[in-house]
Amino acid sequence: MKTIIRVQMEAFSVGDEYERLTHDPDCGAVVTFTGLVRDLPHAAIQALELEHYPEMTERMLQGIADQARQRWSVRGITIIHRIGRLTRNQPIVFVGVASAHRHSAFQAAEFIMDFLKTRAPFWKKEETSDTCYWVAAKASDQRAAKRWEQDSAQ
Repeated sequence: MKTIIRVQMEAFSVGDEYERLTHDPDCGAVVTFTGLVRDLPHAAIQALELEHYPEMTERMLQGIADQARQRWSVRGITIIHRIGRLTRNQPIVFVGVASAHRHSAFQAAEFIMDFLKTRAPFWKKEETSDTCYWVAAKASDQRAAKRWEQDSAQ
């Protein structure tokens, strides 16, 4: 099965993406993650503006998928990330991994999301009723990605 990478403004269908991942007869597990625009703990989000570095973003996402394939036995990978202006409850990102076994699918999906959050060149601006600001990288995301580096050293 192949790797599908898309960066797009348009919404995607989680059902359609899941269906594509299940077409391999050797596939015994499919793990998916869908990230949504949500309110902040301290303010309601009006919108989220996502920008990226064209071509470099796709290459980086492909590299992340390739690393996941080197670490785990996976049959298929789909990574979709939206750009543009999104409002509350709209999907931002989809990661799907198909594998013969659940462990590989879960691990690869988590690895992809952790590295996507820290390595892919996306920029996010949050708009609330009071203000608008670019979101800084989170230390918790950096720690999550760093643990995979430690895992590979063992």
